Amino acid sequence: MSDTGPDRAWIERYLSHLRYERRLSPHTEKNYHRDIEALYSFLCAHDVASWSDVDAQHIRSFAARQHRKGLAARSIQRRLSAVRGLFNYLIREDVVESNPAAQVSAPKAPRKLPGTMDADQMGHMLQLGDDHPLACRDRAMMELLYSSGLRLAELVSLDLGDVDLGDSSVRVTGKGAKTRVVPVGTHASHAIREWLKVRPQFLKQENNHLFLSRRGKPISRRSVQARVEYWSKRAGVPGQVSPHTFRHSFATHLLESSGDLRAVQELLGHADIGTTQIYTHLDFQHLARIYDQAHPRARRRR
Repeated sequence: MSDTGPDRAWIERYLSHLRYERRLSPHTEKNYHRDIEALYSFLCAHDVASWSDVDAQHIRSFAARQHRKGLAARSIQRRLSAVRGLFNYLIREDVVESNPAAQVSAPKAPRKLPGTMDADQMGHMLQLGDDHPLACRDRAMMELLYSSGLRLAELVSLDLGDVDLGDSSVRVTGKGAKTRVVPVGTHASHAIREWLKVRPQFLKQENNHLFLSRRGKPISRRSVQARVEYWSKRAGVPGQVSPHTFRHSFATHLLESSGDLRAVQELLGHADIGTTQIYTHLDFQHLARIYDQAHPRARRRR
């Protein structure tokens, strides 16, 4: 398809804005780019020649088309968020006067509760029963994920200087390049110390990354995911376990013990407490299960 739509140069300028001003991760920028390209293709197909010609009906039709194509409600929400961000930028640059996507909403997505492990399952998972250097590395990564509630991207980007074992803390660079300092538990501190003893065996050249691959390079997200899957299957943990399972379990267990939603928000690095509130739903689900199991009139007779 030829570019018969609005000036494409503004898409590139917006992506540069995301990269250099908002400092979004390459992964997030790639998602934004894909979402905006979908809108651009739609506008070209409908002979919309200028950004200022785009109105709310165009955006509603665009969202409806995504829905008809089978895109999930959550993906449409993300796509509309990218479009709103683009038009807010165009307003800032005096290209358009208003945001046509401002009042357009996506279909409601079912609220998906994060998968978690209970404390016993977590303890069993982290008892690897192996002292191989790779096991030392994997134990340190998983202990840190659970101890400090890190995102996968945060874990793989850690440098040696980010961890202060004397102060039992780790400095984390999260979404939007925001930095926070979070505690590191006793088990995680011990596991990291054991890993640091064997880390030189992996080092091929000077490298400050905390966690390394077999080849001495910074460990990748996919490698961490694969190792977590390997250990979960070896431990016989039911269901699918991912690095985010550790983060969700951290948040759930901490909230169950403390009830302090604001503190959990700070530890997780959530900008909006609404994101953290999903863990209060987890608490209710736990109570509902107990109620169903114990109360004589809780379940309907079949």
